[in-house]
Amino acid sequence: MAFQKLKVFINNILENMPKDWLFLTTHRLDIYDEQQAKTLFLEKFEILFKSQEFEAARLLELPTAFDYIRLGHPLSCILEWVIAKQNQVNSENVISFSSDITPILAVLRKNLLMNKRTQIVHSGDLPKHFEPKIVQNVYGYQFELCEVDSMDDIPSFNGSTIYIATQENLINIQLNPNIDFLVVKHTEFGSVMLVNGKENNDYISEIQHVRRRESIAMTPDDCHTVLQQFTGHTMDIKRHDISKNKEAVCQSIKEITKADIDPVIGSSGLSIQYAITMGLIHDALENHEGHQIKMIIPPNCYGGTNDQARRVAACLDQVEIVDLPVDGDYDMVQSIDTVLDQLAKEDAIPLIIVEIPTNPRVQVPNLEQLKEVLQKSRKANSGKTAIDPIFILDQTFCPNVHFIGDADILSSVRTISYVSGSKFPSGGLCTAGYCLSNKKAAYLMEKIDLHLKLCDNTATNLQIELLAKQLPSMNKRIKDAYVNTLEFVNFITDHLPEAKINFVTHELAERGFTPSVFSLDLPTKGNSHQDREAYKRALNDKLISMMISNIDESKYCVSYGQLKGCYWTIPATSTQGTTKDKDKDYIVRVSCSPDMNLKRHKEVFLEFVKEIQSNI
Repeated sequence: MAFQKLKVFINNILENMPKDWLFLTTHRLDIYDEQQAKTLFLEKFEILFKSQEFEAARLLELPTAFDYIRLGHPLSCILEWVIAKQNQVNSENVISFSSDITPILAVLRKNLLMNKRTQIVHSGDLPKHFEPKIVQNVYGYQFELCEVDSMDDIPSFNGSTIYIATQENLINIQLNPNIDFLVVKHTEFGSVMLVNGKENNDYISEIQHVRRRESIAMTPDDCHTVLQQFTGHTMDIKRHDISKNKEAVCQSIKEITKADIDPVIGSSGLSIQYAITMGLIHDALENHEGHQIKMIIPPNCYGGTNDQARRVAACLDQVEIVDLPVDGDYDMVQSIDTVLDQLAKEDAIPLIIVEIPTNPRVQVPNLEQLKEVLQKSRKANSGKTAIDPIFILDQTFCPNVHFIGDADILSSVRTISYVSGSKFPSGGLCTAGYCLSNKKAAYLMEKIDLHLKLCDNTATNLQIELLAKQLPSMNKRIKDAYVNTLEFVNFITDHLPEAKINFVTHELAERGFTPSVFSLDLPTKGNSHQDREAYKRALNDKLISMMISNIDESKYCVSYGQLKGCYWTIPATSTQGTTKDKDKDYIVRVSCSPDMNLKRHKEVFLEFVKEIQSNI
């Protein structure tokens, strides 16, 4: 009876759910509490289950589960909730991944830091691309492998036991008390991890964080299919012409970048970044044994980049983070020159990760000077030539700008460019990301591809299909969005000249830097720095609140590059979530799309200006 009630309820949910659950990559921050990610959504969802309410209007009232589907979303939460119900465990103990391997790596990472032993038990084949020696030698994770005939044959072990099972039904799962972490993988959709036993509850947040920073949750489309199977519908696995779509995506990326290197395509921008990082560390260990690896990163850059790099460094003695001030009063070129001079003396391996334009200040360095600094020959203290840097460029803000083609500014510097596909490449329809190199760094692409596959973080077939459809129109959408952004920036400058706007100059736009993002430092008042900062932060909230409450297409959201509307956020409370507090930017970041009601946005902004001027 309980099973049938659950089945009927989920069927009704699927029939009445908001379409955004299936198609949006980013959700509203104004109905999202990061401290209660997933839990608040499921608390309200549980109430609906008990009262058997499933009307569309009631589902629309549910709080946002996660602010971004890479981290989780309503359908992944519901799938995990259903599995938990079926197995009589807490829903937080169930975590879905689009990857088969990353949940295993999540446990291995925590046990490395805890100096705790791990055995990986399997009764069939290990995941296809799992490479035990590479995981041990490059990632630093230690474990023992054990193959058994069935779950009942799991040997006792002084440490953590991970059991890998392969089955087509991800919901009817069998648990065993000898298992600490059960990974149930599906041939098409990824995997589900069950954390078993109260003694392992402190792993849950760590596993969630690995999914947040190095992989993605099972996609909405795949979760939807699994839930349909649970309700009795025939599971219609959508077939995509993956070969044709991937060829089209690769061709589009080459045409956009003017670089004739085959790209690799991952499940998200951070999945790609993780593959780049581990691939380059792998290469450094093979070719520069005994040298320290220095990851040079702006302290205020995107929080995911910052956090991921520091998490890698925490696991490997030979990897260290070096801060690179690039924004505000700092000059990126000068900072890189200073850091590279110092690291050259140490004969270290410099891996530089930067965003151009920077986020959120939208600054672009002098590219000719940047090239000179990056290719300058330096000497180690030993007198020999120092190792030249590898420049890892996040150009998500401006994926249309040419950096790595044969005739481009960084063609003579070992450079890898990557882009988050959830922005302009897909128009916000999926989270996939991609990277490729110039010819000078082409030899590194094999290692990057290896680690993307090793973590099972390659893009899904649907993601590839969406990129194939969206990439051909990307440059036009970027151009149209820039036109709207520039007009909005000029309007704000005319009507609120006291505000400081961070945006590209006309000269930079002529060179192709046409972002759809600008940041707004609102005017403030007060007798002390604390008073002025508090006043400005209150104004930030007021402006965003006015915009999203008066304009349906305005969203409190971290994304940009969407097909429609306007997106508002405060980087310090969203994209810079793990950045040191002293480096955070409590300013408004605005992103415009090619299709937005600019007239209405101007009207509401004028109302905002009138209100604050009346209070001065």
